[in-house]
Amino acid sequence: MPLLNLWRQQLGEVPESVWRQAELRVLILADNGLTHLPPDIGRLRRLTTLDLGHNRLTSVPGELGDLTGLSGCLYLHDNELSEIPDSLGNLTRLRYLNVGENTLTTLPDAIGRMSALIELRAQHNRLTTLPDGIGDLGALRELWLRGNAVESLPPSTAALHELRHLDLRENALTELPEALAGLPRLRQLDVRSNRLTSLPDWVVGMPSLEKLDLRWNPCEPSPRMLTELERRGCVVLM
Repeated sequence: MPLLNLWRQQLGEVPESVWRQAELRVLILADNGLTHLPPDIGRLRRLTTLDLGHNRLTSVPGELGDLTGLSGCLYLHDNELSEIPDSLGNLTRLRYLNVGENTLTTLPDAIGRMSALIELRAQHNRLTTLPDGIGDLGALRELWLRGNAVESLPPSTAALHELRHLDLRENALTELPEALAGLPRLRQLDVRSNRLTSLPDWVVGMPSLEKLDLRWNPCEPSPRMLTELERRGCVVLM
């Protein structure tokens, strides 16, 4: 597997020679102080994994969506991105996307076209909600939204039938989104440090819930609810 590892080489910008390596499958450009990425990235059509994390990118070119061979991971975390292009929706084989630690206020609705996505990390941004297209991510198992300003989730979240882990810690929820009620495989739900004042009765009926983390919220479940959840084997942290 042709791999080019340029991690922490203090590049400042990507050498032109990189874009001529059409056979590359894995390209690591993390932690290089990069402030921009040229459209030439679109030439590397055989890439399966691309790491652009820990740089200073304020934008990424739409040509990133031309990398339709990406089937492993795309790391864009720890940059200065205020948006990501709709063209990322073309990455229909990608399984892992990390856009955490940026300044995103929204995710494009086109993200719903990334049908192979298993894990989406968007922690520590400025999101207040998710696009309706999120419900089209039928393979999604893990969703990490810690450290945003999420007030609600779209109704389409109810279609995430493969979701196992949902991290909503340190957001602005005042109630649990009802879209979570019927998720058949959700095992871990972390809502620490929100503004929840109560819990809906439907929480008891969540079929696969194994861990519910409620710490640092003003709510307190009723003894009946706690008893029923614990009887079903769900650990509740308060």
